[in-house]
Amino acid sequence: MHKIIFAGIVLMVLFTSCTKEIDINLNNASPQIVIEGHITNEAGPYSVKISKTVNFSEPNNYPPVSSASVVISDNTGIVDTLTETSPGLYKTSVLSGIPGRTYSLNVKVEGKNFNAISTLPQVVNLDSLAFELFTSSGNSAENSYLTLPVFTDPDSIGNAYQFIQTVNGKLDKTIFVLNDNTFNGLKNDQLLFNPDAEIKSGDTVSVEFRCIDQSTYAYFYTLSQINDGPFSITPTNPPNNITGSLALGIFTAHTVQKISQVVK
Repeated sequence: MHKIIFAGIVLMVLFTSCTKEIDINLNNASPQIVIEGHITNEAGPYSVKISKTVNFSEPNNYPPVSSASVVISDNTGIVDTLTETSPGLYKTSVLSGIPGRTYSLNVKVEGKNFNAISTLPQVVNLDSLAFELFTSSGNSAENSYLTLPVFTDPDSIGNAYQFIQTVNGKLDKTIFVLNDNTFNGLKNDQLLFNPDAEIKSGDTVSVEFRCIDQSTYAYFYTLSQINDGPFSITPTNPPNNITGSLALGIFTAHTVQKISQVVK
């Protein structure tokens, strides 16, 4: 499961003196549709994955949902009917991810109708990666580094970003998101704070840098306050951009840029 850390979040449980015991039978929750789709500025095909949730006591292996009608269109009139290439996985054939365009998803399955809209942001350039020394508990033997993505936010208000970090080829399961509320038009100074990544001198760090829209940012920001990862407890889900019938997951349009550097 993803571990999600956000700089500046201070959320504690309030009113602990007023508690009420609630008996919930998690094993009787009705299965819900899960939709995970994406469009990027990289070459397609792009994919939409459809599955179902399971009961709390069961492994988090969501069964795929087949025979759905999945269509993605953009605001220029291009319509792409996706093909199911494997159970529950649907892929595009004609769409291109173009910054500035808005993409609409429509899914029909099991008598239900699901819709979502996401706009692919303009590209913001990731210039490089810098690394700052982090000392844990004052013990120099525990020194490690934190990653600083070096980029300049545009003057326009409302930009948002997501970072996916790997260290020596191992995925850092932390999900980092950031918006420009505090540094609009300025160079980024927010570190990817996860001391557990234990980045050392000589390590190779890779960061995938995504420009995301506000609905995607809100989804992952809210997700951090609910649980440790998407769909880890059925049917917990943050507010998403899927309308119509109730579904978990999110449909995103985002840019992609990747940089790898050795920590000197």
